[in-house]
Amino acid sequence: MTRRFEGWRRRAAASAAAAVLTLIAACGLQSGGAVPLQVGPGSIRPVPELDGVSITVGSKDFTEQNILGYLIEFALSAAGARVRDLTNIQGSNSVRDAQLHGQIDLSYEYTGTGWINYLGNETPIPDEIGQFEAVRDADLAAHNIVWTAMAPMNNTYALVMSTQTAQQTGVTTLSDYARLINTDPAAAATCVGTEFNVRQDGFPGLARKYGIDTGKVHKQIVQDALVYQATADSKQCRFGSVAATDGRIPALDLVLLKDDLGFFPKYNAALVMRKSFADAHPQVAEIMAPISKLLTNDAITELNRQVDVNGREPAEVARDWMVAQGFVTAR
Repeated sequence: MTRRFEGWRRRAAASAAAAVLTLIAACGLQSGGAVPLQVGPGSIRPVPELDGVSITVGSKDFTEQNILGYLIEFALSAAGARVRDLTNIQGSNSVRDAQLHGQIDLSYEYTGTGWINYLGNETPIPDEIGQFEAVRDADLAAHNIVWTAMAPMNNTYALVMSTQTAQQTGVTTLSDYARLINTDPAAAATCVGTEFNVRQDGFPGLARKYGIDTGKVHKQIVQDALVYQATADSKQCRFGSVAATDGRIPALDLVLLKDDLGFFPKYNAALVMRKSFADAHPQVAEIMAPISKLLTNDAITELNRQVDVNGREPAEVARDWMVAQGFVTAR
Protein backbone atom coordinates (compact mmCIF):
# COMPACT_ATOMS: atom_id res chain seq x y z
CA MET A 1 0.00 0.00 0.00
CA THR A 2 1.37 3.41 -0.93
CA ARG A 3 2.00 6.14 1.64
CA ARG A 4 -0.40 8.34 -0.31
CA PHE A 5 -3.24 5.84 0.04
CA GLU A 6 -2.40 5.09 3.65
CA GLY A 7 -2.67 8.81 4.28
CA TRP A 8 -6.05 8.80 2.59
CA ARG A 9 -7.16 5.96 4.86
CA ARG A 10 -6.26 7.98 7.94
CA ARG A 11 -8.01 11.07 6.60
CA ALA A 12 -11.06 9.03 5.65
CA ALA A 13 -11.21 7.48 9.11
CA ALA A 14 -10.97 10.91 10.68
CA SER A 15 -13.73 12.20 8.39
CA ALA A 16 -15.96 9.25 9.27
CA ALA A 17 -15.40 9.82 12.97
CA ALA A 18 -16.22 13.48 12.55
CA ALA A 19 -19.43 12.60 10.71
CA VAL A 20 -20.49 10.27 13.53
CA LEU A 21 -19.82 12.97 16.12
CA THR A 22 -21.88 15.42 14.12
CA LEU A 23 -24.72 12.92 13.87
CA ILE A 24 -24.74 12.46 17.64
CA ALA A 25 -24.42 16.13 18.47
CA ALA A 26 -26.72 17.65 15.89
CA CYS A 27 -29.05 14.80 14.83
CA GLY A 28 -27.80 15.13 11.26
CA LEU A 29 -25.00 14.10 8.93
CA GLN A 30 -22.35 16.22 7.31
CA SER A 31 -22.52 16.77 3.56
CA GLY A 32 -19.70 14.27 2.99
CA GLY A 33 -16.14 14.35 1.72
CA ALA A 34 -14.52 14.15 -1.69
CA VAL A 35 -14.55 10.94 -3.72
CA PRO A 36 -11.26 9.24 -2.72
CA LEU A 37 -10.01 8.40 -6.24
CA GLN A 38 -10.42 10.24 -9.53
CA VAL A 39 -11.80 8.63 -12.67
CA GLY A 40 -12.47 9.78 -16.19
CA PRO A 41 -15.14 8.86 -18.74
CA GLY A 42 -15.24 5.42 -20.32
CA SER A 43 -18.45 3.99 -21.71
CA ILE A 44 -20.06 6.38 -19.23
CA ARG A 45 -19.76 9.71 -21.01
CA PRO A 46 -20.27 13.20 -19.57
CA VAL A 47 -23.97 13.97 -19.26
CA PRO A 48 -24.79 17.67 -19.75
CA GLU A 49 -27.78 17.49 -17.41
CA LEU A 50 -25.53 16.24 -14.58
CA ASP A 51 -22.61 18.60 -15.17
CA GLY A 52 -21.72 20.14 -11.81
CA VAL A 53 -24.82 18.76 -10.07
CA SER A 54 -24.09 18.09 -6.40
CA ILE A 55 -24.95 14.49 -5.46
CA THR A 56 -24.25 12.86 -2.09
CA VAL A 57 -23.84 9.08 -2.07
CA GLY A 58 -24.26 7.03 1.09
CA SER A 59 -23.66 3.46 2.22
CA LYS A 60 -23.66 1.34 5.35
CA ASP A 61 -20.49 0.51 7.24
CA PHE A 62 -19.42 -2.88 5.87
CA THR A 63 -17.27 -4.00 2.97
CA GLU A 64 -19.92 -4.77 0.37
CA GLN A 65 -21.85 -1.58 1.05
CA ASN A 66 -18.71 0.54 0.81
CA ILE A 67 -17.88 -1.06 -2.54
CA LEU A 68 -21.40 -0.48 -3.85
CA GLY A 69 -21.30 3.13 -2.71
CA TYR A 70 -18.02 3.74 -4.53
CA LEU A 71 -19.41 2.17 -7.72
CA ILE A 72 -22.12 4.84 -7.70
CA GLU A 73 -19.61 7.58 -6.96
CA PHE A 74 -17.24 6.67 -9.78
CA ALA A 75 -20.08 6.28 -12.27
CA LEU A 76 -21.58 9.68 -11.52
CA SER A 77 -18.17 11.34 -11.34
CA ALA A 78 -17.44 10.09 -14.87
CA ALA A 79 -20.80 11.53 -15.93
CA GLY A 80 -19.74 14.95 -14.69
CA ALA A 81 -21.60 15.25 -11.38
CA ARG A 82 -20.02 16.85 -8.33
CA VAL A 83 -20.14 13.80 -6.08
CA ARG A 84 -19.81 13.86 -2.30
CA ASP A 85 -18.80 10.71 -0.40
CA LEU A 86 -20.85 9.79 2.64
CA THR A 87 -20.20 6.05 2.65
CA ASN A 88 -19.61 4.02 5.81
CA ILE A 89 -22.59 5.27 7.83
CA GLN A 90 -23.16 3.08 10.86
CA GLY A 91 -26.28 0.93 10.65
CA SER A 92 -29.18 0.47 8.25
CA ASN A 93 -31.53 2.78 10.13
CA SER A 94 -29.04 5.66 10.03
CA VAL A 95 -28.68 5.36 6.26
CA ARG A 96 -32.44 5.17 5.86
CA ASP A 97 -33.00 8.27 8.00
CA ALA A 98 -30.31 10.16 6.10
CA GLN A 99 -32.05 9.32 2.84
CA LEU A 100 -35.53 10.24 4.04
CA HIS A 101 -34.25 13.58 5.33
CA GLY A 102 -32.26 14.48 2.22
CA GLN A 103 -28.78 14.14 3.73
CA ILE A 104 -27.85 11.56 1.11
CA ASP A 105 -29.32 11.40 -2.38
CA LEU A 106 -28.86 7.77 -3.30
CA SER A 107 -27.43 4.45 -2.22
CA TYR A 108 -27.70 0.73 -2.84
CA GLU A 109 -30.17 -0.97 -0.52
CA TYR A 110 -31.37 -4.55 -0.18
CA THR A 111 -34.92 -5.53 -1.06
CA GLY A 112 -35.32 -7.76 2.00
CA THR A 113 -34.16 -4.99 4.32
CA GLY A 114 -36.65 -2.59 2.77
CA TRP A 115 -39.54 -5.03 2.97
CA ILE A 116 -38.91 -6.36 6.48
CA ASN A 117 -37.03 -3.63 8.35
CA TYR A 118 -38.29 -0.39 6.79
CA LEU A 119 -41.82 -1.34 5.74
CA GLY A 120 -42.55 -3.62 8.70
CA ASN A 121 -43.64 -6.75 6.86
CA GLU A 122 -43.11 -10.14 8.49
CA THR A 123 -43.49 -12.47 5.51
CA PRO A 124 -40.99 -12.18 2.67
CA ILE A 125 -41.92 -12.77 -0.95
CA PRO A 126 -39.97 -15.80 -2.24
CA ASP A 127 -39.54 -14.60 -5.83
CA GLU A 128 -36.72 -12.07 -6.38
CA ILE A 129 -38.62 -9.99 -8.94
CA GLY A 130 -41.79 -10.21 -6.89
CA GLN A 131 -39.96 -9.04 -3.77
CA PHE A 132 -38.39 -6.13 -5.66
CA GLU A 133 -41.70 -5.04 -7.17
CA ALA A 134 -43.48 -5.26 -3.82
CA VAL A 135 -40.95 -3.14 -1.95
CA ARG A 136 -40.69 -0.73 -4.90
CA ASP A 137 -44.42 -0.09 -4.98
CA ALA A 138 -44.94 0.02 -1.22
CA ASP A 139 -42.00 2.34 -0.45
CA LEU A 140 -42.98 4.73 -3.20
CA ALA A 141 -46.55 4.91 -1.92
CA ALA A 142 -45.59 5.25 1.75
CA HIS A 143 -42.40 7.33 1.65
CA ASN A 144 -41.84 8.63 -1.89
CA ILE A 145 -38.75 6.44 -2.18
CA VAL A 146 -37.85 5.09 -5.62
CA TRP A 147 -36.28 1.63 -6.05
CA THR A 148 -34.71 0.90 -9.43
CA ALA A 149 -31.87 -0.88 -11.24
CA MET A 150 -32.06 -4.11 -9.20
CA ALA A 151 -28.94 -6.26 -9.39
CA PRO A 152 -28.97 -10.07 -9.64
CA MET A 153 -26.76 -10.30 -6.53
CA ASN A 154 -28.66 -11.61 -3.50
CA ASN A 155 -26.84 -10.94 -0.23
CA THR A 156 -29.20 -12.98 1.88
CA TYR A 157 -28.48 -14.38 5.31
CA ALA A 158 -27.25 -17.96 5.32
CA LEU A 159 -25.70 -20.62 7.55
CA VAL A 160 -22.34 -22.16 6.66
CA MET A 161 -20.15 -25.01 7.84
CA SER A 162 -16.66 -26.25 7.06
CA THR A 163 -16.19 -29.03 4.52
CA GLN A 164 -15.03 -31.22 7.41
CA THR A 165 -18.28 -30.60 9.29
CA ALA A 166 -20.27 -31.34 6.15
CA GLN A 167 -18.50 -34.67 5.73
CA GLN A 168 -18.81 -35.63 9.40
CA THR A 169 -22.48 -34.72 9.84
CA GLY A 170 -23.93 -35.27 6.38
CA VAL A 171 -25.75 -31.96 6.73
CA THR A 172 -26.59 -30.22 3.44
CA THR A 173 -29.81 -28.32 4.23
CA LEU A 174 -31.26 -26.25 7.04
CA SER A 175 -33.73 -29.08 7.68
CA ASP A 176 -30.75 -31.38 8.26
CA TYR A 177 -29.27 -28.77 10.61
CA ALA A 178 -32.52 -28.55 12.56
CA ARG A 179 -32.66 -32.34 12.96
CA LEU A 180 -29.06 -32.37 14.18
CA ILE A 181 -29.85 -29.78 16.85
CA ASN A 182 -32.85 -31.74 18.04
CA THR A 183 -31.00 -35.09 18.15
CA ASP A 184 -27.39 -34.13 19.01
CA PRO A 185 -27.21 -30.46 20.09
CA ALA A 186 -23.49 -30.50 20.89
CA ALA A 187 -22.72 -31.55 17.31
CA ALA A 188 -24.49 -28.43 16.02
CA ALA A 189 -22.72 -25.71 18.05
CA THR A 190 -23.45 -22.46 16.23
CA CYS A 191 -21.89 -18.99 16.14
CA VAL A 192 -24.31 -16.19 15.27
CA GLY A 193 -23.74 -12.49 14.67
CA THR A 194 -25.31 -9.97 17.03
CA GLU A 195 -27.99 -8.76 14.58
CA PHE A 196 -28.75 -12.24 13.23
CA ASN A 197 -29.37 -13.39 16.80
CA VAL A 198 -32.33 -11.03 17.28
CA ARG A 199 -33.71 -10.13 13.84
CA GLN A 200 -36.93 -11.84 12.78
CA ASP A 201 -35.28 -12.62 9.46
CA GLY A 202 -32.44 -14.15 11.48
CA PHE A 203 -32.24 -16.91 14.07
CA PRO A 204 -35.60 -16.41 15.86
CA GLY A 205 -37.53 -16.71 12.61
CA LEU A 206 -35.28 -19.52 11.36
CA ALA A 207 -35.96 -21.52 14.52
CA ARG A 208 -39.73 -21.13 14.10
CA LYS A 209 -39.69 -22.03 10.41
CA TYR A 210 -37.58 -25.15 10.86
CA GLY A 211 -39.00 -26.31 14.20
CA ILE A 212 -35.76 -25.86 16.13
CA ASP A 213 -36.01 -26.22 19.89
CA THR A 214 -34.13 -23.06 20.94
CA GLY A 215 -33.61 -24.49 24.40
CA LYS A 216 -31.34 -27.14 22.90
CA VAL A 217 -29.23 -24.85 20.72
CA HIS A 218 -25.56 -24.53 21.65
CA LYS A 219 -25.29 -20.94 20.45
CA GLN A 220 -22.54 -18.35 20.85
CA ILE A 221 -23.12 -14.70 19.96
CA VAL A 222 -20.02 -13.14 18.41
CA GLN A 223 -19.11 -10.21 16.18
CA ASP A 224 -20.06 -10.90 12.57
CA ALA A 225 -16.46 -10.70 11.35
CA LEU A 226 -15.40 -13.48 13.75
CA VAL A 227 -17.99 -16.02 12.61
CA TYR A 228 -16.17 -17.01 9.42
CA GLN A 229 -12.83 -18.12 10.88
CA ALA A 230 -14.48 -19.65 13.95
CA THR A 231 -16.69 -21.79 11.73
CA ALA A 232 -13.80 -22.73 9.44
CA ASP A 233 -11.78 -23.88 12.47
CA SER A 234 -14.76 -25.98 13.67
CA LYS A 235 -13.56 -25.71 17.27
CA GLN A 236 -15.60 -22.89 18.72
CA CYS A 237 -18.56 -23.61 16.46
CA ARG A 238 -19.47 -25.96 13.63
CA PHE A 239 -22.07 -23.75 11.98
CA GLY A 240 -22.21 -19.98 11.60
CA SER A 241 -24.43 -17.17 10.32
CA VAL A 242 -23.07 -15.25 7.35
CA ALA A 243 -23.94 -12.93 4.49
CA ALA A 244 -24.13 -15.14 1.41
CA THR A 245 -21.94 -12.93 -0.81
CA ASP A 246 -19.07 -12.52 1.65
CA GLY A 247 -15.69 -13.21 0.06
CA ARG A 248 -14.48 -15.15 3.08
CA ILE A 249 -16.88 -18.01 2.30
CA PRO A 250 -14.94 -19.32 -0.72
CA ALA A 251 -11.60 -18.18 0.72
CA LEU A 252 -12.10 -20.36 3.81
CA ASP A 253 -13.73 -23.19 1.87
CA LEU A 254 -16.99 -22.83 3.77
CA VAL A 255 -20.14 -24.57 2.58
CA LEU A 256 -23.55 -22.88 2.40
CA LEU A 257 -26.49 -24.83 3.82
CA LYS A 258 -29.44 -24.97 1.42
CA ASP A 259 -32.50 -23.07 2.65
CA ASP A 260 -34.80 -25.90 1.56
CA LEU A 261 -37.95 -24.39 3.11
CA GLY A 262 -37.29 -20.95 1.64
CA PHE A 263 -37.14 -19.04 4.93
CA PHE A 264 -34.58 -16.33 4.22
CA PRO A 265 -35.85 -13.26 2.33
CA LYS A 266 -34.26 -12.16 -0.93
CA TYR A 267 -31.73 -9.38 -0.47
CA ASN A 268 -31.10 -8.15 -3.99
CA ALA A 269 -29.27 -4.84 -4.12
CA ALA A 270 -31.11 -2.01 -5.88
CA LEU A 271 -30.55 1.70 -6.32
CA VAL A 272 -32.63 3.76 -3.90
CA MET A 273 -33.38 7.50 -4.00
CA ARG A 274 -36.07 10.02 -3.12
CA LYS A 275 -38.70 10.54 -5.81
CA SER A 276 -37.90 14.25 -6.00
CA PHE A 277 -34.27 13.43 -6.78
CA ALA A 278 -35.19 10.69 -9.27
CA ASP A 279 -37.60 13.01 -11.09
CA ALA A 280 -35.02 15.80 -11.25
CA HIS A 281 -32.20 13.54 -12.46
CA PRO A 282 -33.58 10.59 -14.48
CA GLN A 283 -30.12 10.14 -16.03
CA VAL A 284 -28.83 8.64 -12.76
CA ALA A 285 -30.91 5.46 -13.08
CA GLU A 286 -29.98 5.18 -16.76
CA ILE A 287 -26.26 5.35 -15.91
CA MET A 288 -26.49 2.83 -13.08
CA ALA A 289 -28.69 0.19 -14.76
CA PRO A 290 -25.86 -1.43 -16.83
CA ILE A 291 -23.63 -1.52 -13.74
CA SER A 292 -26.30 -3.22 -11.64
CA LYS A 293 -26.85 -5.87 -14.33
CA LEU A 294 -23.24 -7.03 -13.93
CA LEU A 295 -23.40 -7.34 -10.14
CA THR A 296 -23.96 -11.08 -9.84
CA ASN A 297 -23.28 -13.07 -6.68
CA ASP A 298 -19.98 -14.26 -8.14
CA ALA A 299 -18.93 -10.74 -9.12
CA ILE A 300 -19.66 -9.08 -5.77
CA THR A 301 -18.26 -12.02 -3.79
CA GLU A 302 -14.96 -11.63 -5.63
CA LEU A 303 -14.88 -7.88 -4.94
CA ASN A 304 -15.63 -8.53 -1.27
CA ARG A 305 -12.88 -11.16 -1.17
CA GLN A 306 -10.30 -8.70 -2.47
CA VAL A 307 -11.04 -6.44 0.49
CA ASP A 308 -11.68 -8.88 3.34
CA VAL A 309 -9.12 -11.52 2.37
CA ASN A 310 -6.48 -9.65 0.36
CA GLY A 311 -6.63 -6.46 2.41
CA ARG A 312 -7.25 -4.06 -0.46
CA GLU A 313 -9.13 -0.78 -0.09
CA PRO A 314 -12.82 -0.82 -1.10
CA ALA A 315 -12.37 2.31 -3.21
CA GLU A 316 -9.47 0.79 -5.15
CA VAL A 317 -11.38 -2.46 -5.71
CA ALA A 318 -14.48 -0.62 -6.92
CA ARG A 319 -12.48 1.69 -9.19
CA ASP A 320 -10.48 -1.16 -10.74
CA TRP A 321 -13.65 -3.15 -11.45
CA MET A 322 -15.27 -0.13 -13.10
CA VAL A 323 -12.13 0.32 -15.24
CA ALA A 324 -12.02 -3.38 -16.14
CA GLN A 325 -15.65 -3.28 -17.26
CA GLY A 326 -14.91 -0.20 -19.38
CA PHE A 327 -17.36 2.10 -17.53
CA VAL A 328 -14.64 4.57 -16.50
CA THR A 329 -10.93 5.24 -16.96
CA ALA A 330 -8.36 5.64 -14.20
CA ARG A 331 -6.63 8.96 -13.61
